[in-house]
Amino acid sequence: MTRKVLVLEDESSIRSFLVINLKRSGYEVVEADSGEQALDLLERHKDVRIALLDIMLPGIDGFEVCRRIRAAGNADMGIIMLTARTQEMDKVTGLMTGADDYVTKPFSPTELIARVDALYRRMGGSAETAEPADKDILASGPFALNTRKRTLEKNGVRIRLTQVEYTIMKLFLDNPGSAMSRDEILRAVWGQDYYGDLKIVDVNIRRLRIKIEDDTANPAYITTVWGYGYKWGH
Repeated sequence: MTRKVLVLEDESSIRSFLVINLKRSGYEVVEADSGEQALDLLERHKDVRIALLDIMLPGIDGFEVCRRIRAAGNADMGIIMLTARTQEMDKVTGLMTGADDYVTKPFSPTELIARVDALYRRMGGSAETAEPADKDILASGPFALNTRKRTLEKNGVRIRLTQVEYTIMKLFLDNPGSAMSRDEILRAVWGQDYYGDLKIVDVNIRRLRIKIEDDTANPAYITTVWGYGYKWGH
């Protein structure tokens, strides 16, 4: 799999910092200083696997670039939002528009690369042992998760998932009926060394429910265990 990353950042010093550290870690980098340029580059570089998107931009901002990437059907691309803001709503907005993760400035090179590496691994970027054919499908009610193709169907209809959403679904279907704490979900999906907070779990669950539940106000599949976490089924 191509290790190509798009960096969208309008401040040249920060962009150079990102590019240098990504290249040192073995990634090929495509640079953009505006949302418009980023979208144009993504059209020309179909093999970009991860996008780092700054939120605060003139013109088309990082939120809108993220929305357009997902609206174009690019569910397989990993997206990390870069923001100098600390308001909770900005993090939630980024995640609800389809981002997989966020990094708040200032951040260290170690933290940034750890986030990119973890997202790349979740996307199947590292070698994995092939599963036997009978393990390819995880079925539950109207859902069928194909672990080889990394796809989800509900009543035979394909549901487009981001890589994080896929990983959460697989975690639930591997543990049907088991209550899992937010900490457990965070470690299983984002990794043991994740720097972020538990809010990312709740927002991704909310986004996933929008895609799979018949009634998001009364979820039948991903249910809340109050004060603890979530489980698959009642």
